[in-house]
Amino acid sequence: MVQENNEEKKVKEETLEGTPENGTREKDSPKELKKEMKKEEKELRKEKGKIEDLEKQVKELSDKVAKEKDDYLRLMAEFDNFRRRSSQEKLDLVSVASEDTIKGLLPILDDCERAISALKDSADSAAAKEGTELIYNKLLAYLKSKGLAAIEARGLDFDTDVHEAVAQFPVQEEDKKGKVYDVVQTGYTLNGKVIRFAKVVVGI
Repeated sequence: MVQENNEEKKVKEETLEGTPENGTREKDSPKELKKEMKKEEKELRKEKGKIEDLEKQVKELSDKVAKEKDDYLRLMAEFDNFRRRSSQEKLDLVSVASEDTIKGLLPILDDCERAISALKDSADSAAAKEGTELIYNKLLAYLKSKGLAAIEARGLDFDTDVHEAVAQFPVQEEDKKGKVYDVVQTGYTLNGKVIRFAKVVVGI
């Protein structure tokens, strides 16, 4: 019995060795708990600050990426417009050069028409007539393959979009008034564009 009391006393003494005078363990004291809480709050604020810094960096990078993407899309759009504009300018240049060349050939076409008309009423050989017609037809076929087309005029209503009146001729028939009575010079279009107006005589 005495031995048991001695052991209990020994355990009690060992327990109280690390305890302050008031009987409370030092690590469980309010002061220590408060200190631990402050330390944890400090760490939490520190981590929160890091998170805020990271979020700020992410936002800055996102804005930068968005701006770079917008600049890239704008640059691509400008390049695409430039490429289309350059292609159109090249086509226009080729078209203008072709138009000028064909315009230069129209007087030759006119001369061929006049020659054919003159040969019909002459006593020249059939070979001369056939040769002139052959040259005319070949030249006309080539120009047509490039988009040339004669403007229809005779007997049609006078149209200022394609006709140029060079004279007026009085007519008795009412249905011929305001219409093209005769064609002085054939007009032509190139790929739908008028390159020479038809010079006509209009009935009045």
